[in-house]
Amino acid sequence: MTESKKPVAFVTGAGPGLGASLARRFAKEYAVAINARSADYVRGLADEIRGAGGTALAVPCDIGDRVQVEAAFRTIRERLGSPDVLLYNAGSGNWGTVSEITPQQFEQSWRVNAFGAFVCAAECAKDMLSRGRGVMLFTGATAGVKAGPRSVAFGPAKFAMRGLAQSLARDLGPKGTHVAWVNIDGGIDVPGRTTGMPKEDLLDPDAIAETYWHLAHQHRSAWTMEMELRPFKEKF
Repeated sequence: MTESKKPVAFVTGAGPGLGASLARRFAKEYAVAINARSADYVRGLADEIRGAGGTALAVPCDIGDRVQVEAAFRTIRERLGSPDVLLYNAGSGNWGTVSEITPQQFEQSWRVNAFGAFVCAAECAKDMLSRGRGVMLFTGATAGVKAGPRSVAFGPAKFAMRGLAQSLARDLGPKGTHVAWVNIDGGIDVPGRTTGMPKEDLLDPDAIAETYWHLAHQHRSAWTMEMELRPFKEKF
């Protein structure tokens, strides 16, 4: 039985940077399902949101494992309802050249960035198509546009995510579901990880979350399919 009558947003890759900011921002008006591999972290973030008066459900799992993802969606539907918004922010990767990356590392990058995105999109599409509305936003990266020498695993995985988003947008857009891919072109200010770096050189995760909020609520006469976000000092 569902616990909330609020619309539901599913946030994957909810680490202490952008993922947490997305969860907090959307929790202002949505019931949020929060995913990451770390069960302790997502449960703590869900507790924080509930403590602030929001509705949150922790759904820790490996987003690259189809069986775990399908189980997570069953839990979300039972506890909150089917997602109205998918915020696919999972995006870890392995960095190195072709001489350094192993086949296992290449596959792991692909599973998190591309395969998991496909499985989540397929799960969400079922209900979004039946409702005639929905939103899917995918967090991309510069490596998904131009892959550097050490992006031999991460780059192809992000390229695949971008291609997935393009295909979904052309298929689902005319049926009422807004799909967009966001290129995060620069480093994100993450508590505990970017200490000592000038903040003006980094993207503020709360500011990014505001842009995602805007994307998720655009009028359908003026939908964005691809967007780039970067700090004002970033070279491009």
